[in-house]
Amino acid sequence: MASLTSAKRLVVKIGSALLVDRNTGALRQEWLHGLAEDVAAAKSAGADVVLVSSGSIALGRSILGLPAGALSLEQSQAAAAVGQIRLARAYEEALTPHGITTAQVLVTLEDSADRRRYLNSRNTLATLIGYGVVPIVNENDTVATDEIRFGDNDRLAAQVAVTVGADQLILLSDVDGFYTASPAIDPNATRFDVIDDITPEIEAMAGDAGSGLSKGGMKTKVLAAKTATGAGCAMAITEGSVMRPLQALENGANATWFLPRTDPQAARKKWIASMKPQGIIAIDAGAAAALKRGKSLLPAGVVSVTGGFGRGDAVEVHAPDHTVLARGLIRYTADEARAIAGAHSDEIETRLGYPGRAALIHRDDMAL
Repeated sequence: MASLTSAKRLVVKIGSALLVDRNTGALRQEWLHGLAEDVAAAKSAGADVVLVSSGSIALGRSILGLPAGALSLEQSQAAAAVGQIRLARAYEEALTPHGITTAQVLVTLEDSADRRRYLNSRNTLATLIGYGVVPIVNENDTVATDEIRFGDNDRLAAQVAVTVGADQLILLSDVDGFYTASPAIDPNATRFDVIDDITPEIEAMAGDAGSGLSKGGMKTKVLAAKTATGAGCAMAITEGSVMRPLQALENGANATWFLPRTDPQAARKKWIASMKPQGIIAIDAGAAAALKRGKSLLPAGVVSVTGGFGRGDAVEVHAPDHTVLARGLIRYTADEARAIAGAHSDEIETRLGYPGRAALIHRDDMAL
C-alpha cells in the first residue's frame, strides 16, 4: 500500500465542505491551520506539494449574502470572484508561518484539452514547484462556463496530478473510503482498503451522492482514480474533516488506495511514444549523443525541420543515419523551429525577435 512518507510529489484535493462551515459560510480556520502543518511536514520530508482547493464560491456567496440553494451561472461567477481572493489569502496566511510561499493558479477544462495551454500550465506549475512554492489550484469559476468546466474538483485534481507528474493524489472527502455501496443506505456495505484494478463492477458500485456544498460524488472520484492511476499516480480517498487529515492518513486512518501499475514518468513516456508525429526534426551526431545521455534537445543540434506542426505537437527526432531516435512534444511551431535550427541559446531571441525557451524538446517531454 502507498505511504505518504514515500511521496515525491503530492497533490491534495480539499472540498468546500471541509474548508467552509456549511452553517455560517465562514472559513474553518483551525482546520486549515492543521492542514498547513501537514503540508509543512510533507515538504520537510522532501515531497513537493500541490493543493487543489474548492471553496471560492462557498466563501463568496456568504459575503454577498446570496440565498441557499442553486445559484445561477452569473451568481456563481460573482461569488467566485469575491471568494477567490479570500481563499488565496487564507492559504497564504496559514502557510507563511511555516516558511512556505504560495501561488494561486486558476484553470479551466480548456487548459488541459488544448495542447498549447496544457504545456503552459505544466511549465508554470513545474517552475513554481522548482522554487519550492505550494501552488493553490482551483477551477477558474469566474470565466468558466458549462462547456469548459471540469464540473468537480476530483477530476480537476486528477488532471493536475497528471500535469505535474505526481506519484500520489489524496482526495480529502466526507467519507473514509470507497464502499461496495453507500454506507448511508446499505448498513452491510464494506470498505475497500486497496483497489488495484478499476473494473466495471467497481464503477457500478459508485454512487452519486455529494454533500450540500460540493458537487463531487463517488462516481467522480472513481473517474479521478482512472485518470490518476492511468498516469502512474496512486490515489487515496480518506475522511478529511479531522484535524491534521494527512497525518491521520499516515497514522492508519481508514482510506481506500487506488494503485497504479506503473510510475508517472514511465506512463508519460508511453503516452508520448503512442502519439502520431506531425513532423521530423533531424539532428547531428553531437545532439544524438546528448539525447542518449538523457539531455534535452537544443536548437544548436538541429540539422533540418520537416512538416507542419504547432507548439505542443508530437514530432519524431531522426539521428544522422535517418533512424528514429526519439519522439517528443516540441516547444516551438514548425516555422519557429526552422528559424532557430542550428542556433545557440543566446541567438534564439535575435532570430525570432522575442525570447524563447532554451530547449526545443525538453527531456521530460521526450521518449527515446
